[in-house]
This record gives sequence, structure tokens and C-alpha cells, in this order.
Amino acid sequence: MQQTSVRIVSGSDIVFSSGFNVALPFIDRHLEEGRGAKVAIRSRSGDVTYAELVAGVNRAANALRGLGIGRGERMLMIVKDCPEFFYAFWGAIKAGIVPVPLNTLLRAKDYAFVIADSECAAVLYSPEYAEEVEPALAASAHKPARALRVEGDAAALTSLSVTAPAEFAAVAAAPDAECFWLYSSGSTGSPKGAVHLHRDMVVTSHYYGTRTLGVTEDDVCFSAAKLFFAYGLGNGMTFPLWAGATSVLLDGRPSPESTFETIERFKPTLYFGVPTLYGAQLDALERLRPDLSSVRLCVSAGEALPADILRRWKEGTGLDILDGIGSTEALHIFISNRAGDVRPGASGKVVAGYEAKVVDEDRRERPAGEPGWLLIRGGSTAKYYWRNPEKTAATMLENGWLNTGDTYYRDEDGYFYYCGRSDDMLKVGGIWCSPFEIESTLIEHPQVAEVAVVGRADAQSLIKPEAWIVLRNGAEPGAELEADLLRHCKAKMAPYKYPRHFHFVTELPKTATGKIQRFRLRDAEA
Repeated sequence: MQQTSVRIVSGSDIVFSSGFNVALPFIDRHLEEGRGAKVAIRSRSGDVTYAELVAGVNRAANALRGLGIGRGERMLMIVKDCPEFFYAFWGAIKAGIVPVPLNTLLRAKDYAFVIADSECAAVLYSPEYAEEVEPALAASAHKPARALRVEGDAAALTSLSVTAPAEFAAVAAAPDAECFWLYSSGSTGSPKGAVHLHRDMVVTSHYYGTRTLGVTEDDVCFSAAKLFFAYGLGNGMTFPLWAGATSVLLDGRPSPESTFETIERFKPTLYFGVPTLYGAQLDALERLRPDLSSVRLCVSAGEALPADILRRWKEGTGLDILDGIGSTEALHIFISNRAGDVRPGASGKVVAGYEAKVVDEDRRERPAGEPGWLLIRGGSTAKYYWRNPEKTAATMLENGWLNTGDTYYRDEDGYFYYCGRSDDMLKVGGIWCSPFEIESTLIEHPQVAEVAVVGRADAQSLIKPEAWIVLRNGAEPGAELEADLLRHCKAKMAPYKYPRHFHFVTELPKTATGKIQRFRLRDAEA
């Protein structure tokens, strides 16, 4: 363990030892610190202690190596939120295999793309996803050497792990060695494989989990956001493991009913959601009347949290929501509100351990109040995009800076405000206009449940805002409602910003993280 340790110096700087393998401080350390009997994971299938977690990880590492998966080879994971996700992910890392968690909501064609793109050696999947994964395996031009289910037959990982030894010596690695991949959610097109290093989960867990949220071993963390993407991976796995806390897992799709039931049953102290889910939970509060008394902090990311949802949540539950911005490339949140320092409509201030600046097209820093591209720098950013040098060059900039692809402005007090994705910004009447500002105004209307704003050229080829709206239950679209929405917008915003068209739909296209895919709306027939 001495060869693979990590130390926090003066409460801030992180020092890694030579040979560092990140699985050891997140997994093996807990036995050394006497935490073996403590519950690490709770779910509807039962509890898992830290001792059982260590054994499960080691058995998985032995099973995967026994399958012939080599060091540095990729293993795709289409796995639901369950203890086996922990075993496979950390077992792979201990064995020098690169785990690649994937969105479990994708279709066969998407999986076929990633199988080919990643050139993976193995695919591990929960039986629930066989109808999409197995056709993808058949269709992909690349044929991984191994494809196995998590459970359900003699060749499944759980079956192989039963007879595997419960001890495994982690392979030596390094803080800057490649560790795991995450594919971007595809909010602006095809997903890209972001290559993360052994150091990255330590950096996010220390600076955001410990220093920003104050996670301790007494906490119980429940993330409605799933483990397969960056936000959920931190919330539901790395933060609690780093602190020696407990993780609560929900293996099904999050809904107001399932998330409230999980909170009432397992009594988490930290709850992590996304704006879309918070909105749906608000609509169900009066009907379900959940007991949220165990929760000390709520967190939101995935998209900027409208101030109106924050206000209504505080009124309905007594709890603040700490909004923040992170990314797949940065692994977790790098700008955030804090407990006792919540500014509605703002993403917050820069998280310790990170730097941020707003720049123009020539990368000159913009003054306070003026929007521009948001660049960030910190120790958790991905090394590169797999097989995509053009996107790597455009995103991973010189001197460690990362182009987030978001447009922001910073106020005089150091709070950052989201204006939209850089390619979503609109120029209306020669003036830059934020779609998020229009969306935040529309969401305040009592008949609006969800909204997305994009630009579309009019008859004179001039770009004008149009709104795609999901109405609340019982609301009826029509000329009267459109007139009322226009009055609402014109009363609250500069005159040129109001939507010229309204489209009423039953749902908006989203990624699994809850991000609205505005490019699909821009491409849709009006």
C-alpha cells in the first residue's frame, strides 16, 4: 500500500506515490482503516459491507484476468446501478484493464458505434439490456474477444467470480496513467471517448466531494443521476468511497415516485438530481408528500438550474439546491454554489483546485458582465479524446486549459452565469441572446413544465428565437395561451428576446444526463 498511496498536504495539495493505482485508496484502504463491517452500498437487493466490497472487487479482477483481457485493453460496461458495477469497475482498474461505462439507455446502433470506435476487448452487460447489446455485437465491424452478462448464466461475471480468489494484488500504475474512459453524452452530436487518468477521481472527490460538499463517513449519498456518466459516477460511487460513507443505489429509472420512495427508505443525507427531475418532483410534491427530513443537501448539475425551480423547491421542501456545472471531460463539477452561499440563477463560484475564465474568440479574457467562452483548468481533466485529434485540439487547449463549449459571464462578485452552449447562442437583431435566459423566463409561467429555445431563420433569413414547450398537466395549447406567453416574456425581458414561434410537444429530446439536445430541435421541421 505504501507504494500506491496518496496524501493530502495542508488540506489542499494532493501528493501521489510512485506506482499509484487508484483502486487502492478507494477500495483496499477501508480494511486498513477498520471499516470492513460498515455498510458501503445499500439497495433494494440488500446491503454490502466494505469487506464484502473489497472481496467482490478482487474476485472480479481475478475473473476478468482469467478471461484473458489484457492490461490496457478496454472493457465496455452497459451495467445498471448495482454492486456488480462497483466490482467490475474497480476490479478492472486493479487488473490494469480500462473500464468504459456506457449509457444504458442507448440503442443497438449507438452501442455498435462505440464497440467499433473503442476497439474494445470485452463487453459486459446487465441482462436487461441484452435486446440492444446483442444485436450491436452482431452488427459491429469490430468483434470483441469477450462478451458476457453480469449475471444469469454460467459464463456470467457473477458466476465466474464465485470461484475466483478473494485476493488480488493491484498492478502498479501512475497518477497520469490512463485509467478509465467516459463517452460524452452526445448533446451536440456523436459521443466522444474522453480518456481519464488514475489521478482524476481523487481530484474530484477531494476538491468537490470533501471540500465543497463536506462529505464525511457519516453521510449517505443517493444519486438519481446514474453511475454510467461523470456526474453520477462521483455522486454515487467515488465521493462516498473516498470518505468511507455509504452509497444508495436505485437500479431502475428515476421518477418522482421511485426517488422519493428511495429517500424515505434509505434516509440519505445527500441527494443528487438534475433540473428535469427536480421539476417533475416539484409537480408531485403535493400528491406524494415525501419525508425528506434526512437530507441535508441537494445538488443539481447536467444543465443549469432555473431560478424558479430553486425557489419552488425551497418553498416546498425547505431545502436549497446547490447548482453547479461540470462535464464529462472535467469528470465532475468545477463551478458550484455552496451551502449557505446559494445565488439563484448562478452556477456559483469556482471550486477549490480549479481555475476558470471567460474569453472571446481570440481567447482574451472578457470583463465582468460580458459573455464569452468558459475555459477551466484543473487536475481532473481528460487527457484526450480517443481517435479524435481534431476535437482534442479544439477542447484540450495549451497549458492545461479545457474549452467547456459553454457560454458564460462572470459578475463582479465572482459568480458565473450560464448563457447556453456556445453553439446554441443566438444573435437576434445583431445582439447576442442567451436561450437559457428565455427558457428561465418561460419556465416561470404556471402552465409551462419544460422548455427549450433554439434559433431559426425567418423569411428574411434572420435568426429568431422559437420555443419548444411541454405543458403542465391540464394545460391546453392554443392562441390564448400563446398570447399569454408572449405577454409574460415581453414583461420580463428585453423586447427583442421574445420567442417568435411556440411549438407544444409531449417531450423534449434529451441525453441520459437530462441535457436537452437542442441540435435535434434545430434540425426538426417547424
